[in-house]
Amino acid sequence: MKTVLVAMHYQNEVLHAAGKIKVGVAEDADNRGSVVENAAKLLAFARENNIPVVHVRIAFRPDHADVIQNCTIFRNVVASKAMVDGSWGAEFHDGLGPLAGEFVVKHSRVNAFYGSQLEEVLRVLKAKRLIMAGVATNSVVLTSVACAADMGYEVIVVGDACSSGRPDLHQSTLENMKLVAEVTEVDALISQA
Repeated sequence: MKTVLVAMHYQNEVLHAAGKIKVGVAEDADNRGSVVENAAKLLAFARENNIPVVHVRIAFRPDHADVIQNCTIFRNVVASKAMVDGSWGAEFHDGLGPLAGEFVVKHSRVNAFYGSQLEEVLRVLKAKRLIMAGVATNSVVLTSVACAADMGYEVIVVGDACSSGRPDLHQSTLENMKLVAEVTEVDALISQA
């Protein structure tokens, strides 16, 4: 079965301590280092095992005119002038960005599939099983995993390569996703390979 890794929002704005968006990792979080380490380990595992990697990023125009502000998360992006395409905040976190030949998909809503080329890229890669991880667990990861399951993909979520600004939301979201995905940790995934 063809497996593809979908790595979502490993960007400075949500993962770096100086980022403007704290829904993925709280400002004073003590797990930031382990999330980055586990994400790096997951990317290395995929590359070493010839599993294609698709990087999902969110970014907007400098004037944010392309943001539909119908909900709190998008109003906050505009208010904080965050995720501007081409800015440091929208860049991938050090060591978690794409290598030559890996796909990068840009989107502008909560669900990574909506209005993006993600589905098309996965078809090109002939994906049947998706390994999914990213920031924030209770936002892009949850909505994208649910969508992938509805589309018929077998989904594996790597929980310790994900994070939410609140640990309780992270845990409850992982529990919720067990209805539509296998939830594991990076070391367990590697040991099963």
